[in-house]
Amino acid sequence: MTHTYTITGMTCEGCKAKVSYLLSHIDGVNEVTIDLHKGQADVSMNKHIATSALQAALKEYPKYQLSEAAPAHTTAPLAVQEESRTWFSTYKPILLIFGYITVITLIVSFKGNEFNGMLAMRVFMAGFFLVFSFFKLLNLHGFADSYAMYDVVARKFKAWGYIYAFIELGLGISFALNFQPDLTNWVTLVVMTVSIMGVLQTVLNKKKIQCACLGAVFNLPMSTVTIIEDGLMIAMSAIMLIWMR
Repeated sequence: MTHTYTITGMTCEGCKAKVSYLLSHIDGVNEVTIDLHKGQADVSMNKHIATSALQAALKEYPKYQLSEAAPAHTTAPLAVQEESRTWFSTYKPILLIFGYITVITLIVSFKGNEFNGMLAMRVFMAGFFLVFSFFKLLNLHGFADSYAMYDVVARKFKAWGYIYAFIELGLGISFALNFQPDLTNWVTLVVMTVSIMGVLQTVLNKKKIQCACLGAVFNLPMSTVTIIEDGLMIAMSAIMLIWMR
């Protein structure tokens, strides 16, 4: 069953992520879909949950006030809305970012008729981590809230979300400067392997939540795109470690 509630006090994607996180952790809640502009939340549950229980989940954040919306509706309109968005329009931001980074990588890596594969991977990874950390740092609190919804470490230690954003920034700078290649690639391999665990769990369990790869700036659903993104970084760091031997 799905019920719709009105929630006041949400002003940004960070608020949306926070409310979604708090409500989705209530026993019996399967999925939470929030429309920030309408100030509404569609809560799918496998048993009846009293409105007071939902309100209690937000009690530590009094600026968020939840009440029943009338008339209630099912998820059918949301399904229609999701279907109206094509795959390209949904993932356009991340596709453009990858496209720009790829073009810059190719320009830098070709010298005459020779292509430097090692340089290409280093430049690509530098661009990837610098750009993605930039979007996370635009709304660090919102990113940490979103990341805690699925990451295996951040779920238990929320501060990891804040730390992770700066680790990405550090990795981007390190790859750009070619600083301690061995150490940089090992850190990348470990951090991204841990990160992909939560992504795999979310996608395999078919949970519909927001991906935090671009922070709280864009509303990107968690999908195989995120798996490919993390997997690519893991593969590149592993290949570079092998080539350096």
